[in-house]
Amino acid sequence: MTSHQTAQTMKPATAAKKLGVYLEATPAEFQEGVVSRTELAALQAEPPQWLQDLRNNGPHPRPVVAAKLGISISGLARGGVTEALTTEQIEALKQELPEWLAKERATQADVRKETVRIKQMQAEKSDKSEQAGKAEKPARS
Repeated sequence: MTSHQTAQTMKPATAAKKLGVYLEATPAEFQEGVVSRTELAALQAEPPQWLQDLRNNGPHPRPVVAAKLGISISGLARGGVTEALTTEQIEALKQELPEWLAKERATQADVRKETVRIKQMQAEKSDKSEQAGKAEKPARS
């Protein structure tokens, strides 16, 4: 008796998110079908030309746009960017450096600094508690 293992599939939106591409810009057959984990792995390992073009030129989904601009997704929304942007549009924004983008980049830099500071504090606390724990234990004879 053999058991048949069904392939796990995902919706095109999930696959597009995992591939880092804007779903509406993908080919119709990708948008209308389902993608198995095997197919996703194949797309990641050897991306077809349409996927390479989307990754290089866009339009890019908001998480990718935010990362390329060095800001958060919320920062994009505060800046009024609600649609997908192409690489060319992203580069133009970087060149223009509107006030909102400069402000969001500064905010993001502050957030990163604070995250590093908190991690360092937690590491120091952890080290101190470990040392205190070792000091409290009596030596065995």
